[in-house]
Amino acid sequence: MSDNPNLRTGGQILVDQLRIHGADTIFCVPGESYLATLDALYDVQNEIKLVICRQEGGAAYMAEAYGKLTGKPGICFVTRGPGATNASLGIHTAHQDSSPVILLVGQVGRAMMDREAFQEVNFREMYAPLSKWVTQVDDPNRIPEVMSRAFHVATSGRPGPVVIALPEDMQKEKASVNDAKRYTPINPAPSAEQMANLRNMLGDAQKPFVILGGSGWTQEACDDFTKFAENFDLPVGAAFRRQDLIDNRHPNYAGDVGLGINPPLAKRLQDSDLLIVVGAQMTEIITDGYERFSIPCPSQNLVHVAAGLDELARVYEPELAIHAGMINFAAAAKELEAPKNIPWSDWTKAARADQDDNITIPDMKGDVDLGAIIEWLGNRLPENAIVANGAGNFSNWVHRFYPYRSYPTELAPQSGSMGYGVPSAVAAKTVHPDRIVVSFSGDGDFLMCGQEIATARQYNLSIVFIVVNNGTYGTIRMHQEKFYPGRVSGTDLVNPDFAALGKAYGLTGEIVERTEEFAPAFERALESGEPAMIEVRIEQDQISPRATLSGLREAGLAAQKT
Repeated sequence: MSDNPNLRTGGQILVDQLRIHGADTIFCVPGESYLATLDALYDVQNEIKLVICRQEGGAAYMAEAYGKLTGKPGICFVTRGPGATNASLGIHTAHQDSSPVILLVGQVGRAMMDREAFQEVNFREMYAPLSKWVTQVDDPNRIPEVMSRAFHVATSGRPGPVVIALPEDMQKEKASVNDAKRYTPINPAPSAEQMANLRNMLGDAQKPFVILGGSGWTQEACDDFTKFAENFDLPVGAAFRRQDLIDNRHPNYAGDVGLGINPPLAKRLQDSDLLIVVGAQMTEIITDGYERFSIPCPSQNLVHVAAGLDELARVYEPELAIHAGMINFAAAAKELEAPKNIPWSDWTKAARADQDDNITIPDMKGDVDLGAIIEWLGNRLPENAIVANGAGNFSNWVHRFYPYRSYPTELAPQSGSMGYGVPSAVAAKTVHPDRIVVSFSGDGDFLMCGQEIATARQYNLSIVFIVVNNGTYGTIRMHQEKFYPGRVSGTDLVNPDFAALGKAYGLTGEIVERTEEFAPAFERALESGEPAMIEVRIEQDQISPRATLSGLREAGLAAQKT
């Protein structure tokens, strides 16, 4: 036995760094390439919870959702080759959603590299476009240094994913090295001059509009920003799938600036004379394919606040660029003195009136009114309930009609990645076992990562999984009928009985075919205290709250004749 208390295997050193930096949960699919680290995790079971997943994409989604919910890096372990390539789902999502994640990948032994060894992949090359930093640890003495940097990089500035490859033999090698100190995120703050300039620009405005988005928020920061919006009576929109940054019932909330945007809101953005974008990236969704605002200089005066320096003036050149984290900016904005007379109050009231009209449930085709179901859930669920969803047309109903009231309660991929709803809900219930967690998936969406309901069952996570089944890849079908009417190709689905599938996994399972059947089914799911599956079968023709397939087809055929 060694007299050196610091002499440890690479796996032990790694696990000790995770403990020091505050990791309390790890999502993984096991692999022989990191057995030494799995063994080290055996000794810290009381400190770090190991969540065993069914597929690496699901594990990485869970880590990304953990990062969204906590602001701390979500930790994910996968094996080399197939494991790492599967995990790229979650890393791409973390990249586009600005979520802190650390992906740790078992790698082939150092002596085998660059020989196309079994399952070998060059992770520096593979993950470089998707990550803030990719590295490989070849010496166990470097582990404390690398892990400290990983936690700082993942959380500082614009948060995002870090990928670390861990050669199998390195994890077994012993070294004597000192541990790092716990990381502290590094976030910039706005200057007094910048905040004074912002106030002056507001003083010259007649039709200002705010778009909130991005990551790095806390409930306190959201409250601070809401106070700023109240003081200046500003209309506030939420970027795509960031609606939980402001209480959607608030009189200053004007709706979501996402896919399927309310047309009056889209016009209001174009008519504004001062656009204040806080945290959000000026991407394709916000800008309507980069056509809503002129490039490089919008006709509106543009203020852009971003935690990542490279976001500022990437496409649109702001009149005022503020490099600041959301916590620091919101705290400073709250202290700004508002003018005695605010000329745009009617503008703000009109924006809210447009939003009220937008959330009025329209008439729907079929026996199931999905809008009415979402509205009922909004009244039934507590303010801290977490609603998770993947990607697909079904999500239009969730985002339009569900009122998010506190932060963080919305888990949805800005990247538009399918399969997210189930694993993100598993992460949410793991982090917040005391909260109600509801997962929404489309039928095609669910079958991407739906096997993670087995993970929910294994840990008895009482999540209500709702599958909205219309028998088609709805988003693609919608565009297909619009541009290639009547030529259905590659979008039809033959689905399982999702309620029976849920039961096969050990969940309760029910089918809803009429609107009035949903509420009692949902109550039974909650009362069971177990993970539950509810399949909601909807009319295929009602492809979105605003459109039918038949209407799109008719319009597409008419357009071809002109």
